[in-house]
Amino acid sequence: MKYFNILYLALLMSIITTGCSTHSNPTLTSTSQFIQDVQVYSSANTNNLITVQSIEDAFESIGLSVPGNNNMNKPFYARFGKVHYKVYNLAMYFNTELSFKLIKKYPKFGILTPLTMSIYSNKDSINIATLTINGMSRATGIPLDDSDLIAYANLIHQALKKAMPNGHFKDLPFTPKHSQKSLQLNFEAAVDLEDGNSIDDFIDDFEAEFEAELEPYGFLFPNFMNLQEDIFDNYSYNVYDFYHTYSICKFDVIYPVSKLHPEAGAWAPCSFYIYKLKNENKMHMGFLGVQNWITTLDIKDKESISALTDAQKTIKQILKELTD
Repeated sequence: MKYFNILYLALLMSIITTGCSTHSNPTLTSTSQFIQDVQVYSSANTNNLITVQSIEDAFESIGLSVPGNNNMNKPFYARFGKVHYKVYNLAMYFNTELSFKLIKKYPKFGILTPLTMSIYSNKDSINIATLTINGMSRATGIPLDDSDLIAYANLIHQALKKAMPNGHFKDLPFTPKHSQKSLQLNFEAAVDLEDGNSIDDFIDDFEAEFEAELEPYGFLFPNFMNLQEDIFDNYSYNVYDFYHTYSICKFDVIYPVSKLHPEAGAWAPCSFYIYKLKNENKMHMGFLGVQNWITTLDIKDKESISALTDAQKTIKQILKELTD
C-alpha cells in the first residue's frame, strides 16, 4: 500500500491542477486517476441527436440502471420563473453487482447508492457530470486501489463513451479545495421495538415520520431503494433487517447552486442511507455533508453556501429529534 501511495502522489504532481484533461478513450486503471472529484463529459450536439433519454438508454445498455431521470427545468420555471440551461436533468444510476460487492465490504457505500449525475446543455453542446473515482473514494473512504471501485469508475466511463461517442472530458475552471473534515455525516440510534411491533413496523413508522418532518421544509424524495429487494436478494445476502436509501432533493438548494455549478448534480440529489444489521440492536444512518459540494466545486457565492448549509442543518436537527 505504501508503494501505491507513493506512485499515486507522484502521479498527482504530474497532472495539471485545473482538473480533468481530455481523454479519447476514457478508461481507468489503478494508477490512472483524476485529481478532481467531479468530471464533466461533453459533446457537440448541433443536431440534437443526444438527448436525456438516449443518455439514459446508453447507461442502461451497459449495466447501469437509471431509476430516476428528472427534468429540473419544469419545476424550476414554475417555482422561480426562469431556468439557467436549455436542458437540466438530475438522474440517478447504479450497478447491481458492483454496488453489492462494495456495500458488502464497506456497508456505508449506500451513501453513494444510487450515484447521481446532472445532464445539461446550452447552445450546441451537451454535458454529463459524474463523480470521478477520486470523488467516490474520498467521499466514502474506500481505497483508490479497490478493484471493485476501479471497475465501477471504468463502467461509468464506458457509459459516458457509449452515450457520447465523440465526447471528451472538459477542463473544469476551478481547483478543488479539499476539506480535512469528515465528508460523511453519520448517526446511530437504538432500535427498541414496542410490544407487538415488528422490525418492519418500526422502520415504516420511522421513515414515515422522517419524510413528514422534512417535507414542510421543501425536501423531496425523487427516489427510494430497498437494497435488500433491489440488490441483496440477487445474491442471497441476508444480513440486514433493513437497508434503505433515499435520494433527497430541495429546489431551493440545487437551483442557486446549479446556476454557477451545473456539475453539482454529481452530488445531487444526495443519497441518505439507513440500515440495521440483524446481529445489532441499533440502526445506522448517514449522508454526505455539504462540504463535498463547497470544497470540490470551489463554491464561493454566499447564496449557494447558505442554501447548502441551511439544508444540512435542517436534516441534522430532524434526525436528532427523531433519535433522541
